[in-house]
Amino acid sequence: MRDTRESRLLLVLLIAVAFALITVDIRGGEDSPVDGARQTAATVFGPIENGVSAAVDPVGNAVSAIRDSGERHDRVAELEKENAALKAKLGSDDRNRSRLAQLDKMMKIAGQGQYGIKGAEVIAIGAAQGFSWTITIDAGANDGLKRDMTVLNGDGLVGRVTTVGPDTATVLLATDPDFTVGTRMEGNDELGFASGQGDRPLRVELLNGKAQIKKGDRLVTFGSQADRPFVPGVPVGVVNRVDPSGGDLTRTLYVTPFVSFTKLDIVGVVVETPKKDPRDTVLPDKPKPTPRPTVTVTVTPSAQAPVDGQYPQEEQ
Repeated sequence: MRDTRESRLLLVLLIAVAFALITVDIRGGEDSPVDGARQTAATVFGPIENGVSAAVDPVGNAVSAIRDSGERHDRVAELEKENAALKAKLGSDDRNRSRLAQLDKMMKIAGQGQYGIKGAEVIAIGAAQGFSWTITIDAGANDGLKRDMTVLNGDGLVGRVTTVGPDTATVLLATDPDFTVGTRMEGNDELGFASGQGDRPLRVELLNGKAQIKKGDRLVTFGSQADRPFVPGVPVGVVNRVDPSGGDLTRTLYVTPFVSFTKLDIVGVVVETPKKDPRDTVLPDKPKPTPRPTVTVTVTPSAQAPVDGQYPQEEQ
């Protein structure tokens, strides 16, 4: 297209329409008038993303072996058997070894928290249907996924499902500025709300402005009503900085997430909630402090050294 007055006018008009749709979508929330368009986009483009992922990734089909791991802890033995079969099927190259380690960690979290999960692979990263921090996974409505389900991996909280197509779904990551989740501190049970800040640490506002919090304290999800969009007990992160209280009603913390959002590959969507709150049982064991070596020095007094406060007499 040539750079003419008409073409520039058309470009400005298209940009204005795009920003208008974004504004309507944000203000509409769950009742957004463009939600239907997003679902249509997921239906149309989801199979394409899924097909491309399957074509370039021979491990993709193997991950579906854990798709039916939705039973509770009474199926742990069966899941371990499926995992062993999956290991045998997958081979031994570095990439597959890494993915097997991710599967092992995720299934351990599912067992500890009594979460029923559907395993999935990340097949796209970025703004598939908007300008948010999102990923697309290769599981959708046909796998039992619904909007506002918790997404985790072997390290902790990944995000929540926002849009579901037949075979794919979009997940809003915990790092997104529009993401908020209720949290609970390990040990003292102080409650707060964590919000995403992009590539910076999560910002947590504790409800108790006088709460005694220190660097290294850990947080888990508090859980939502009817466990949607968040189930309780999922590890969130570690406190790396605490703002002075200053007499405010709330206390601000900055938290490093357990999850590495630049390395997402295998995730699990919680499709069956735990019978009871797992509390802090899903948190990993705290690292043990490294003991400092001690050195013992033995001093042998010389013949000229004073003994019991007496000094040798000088020779005449």
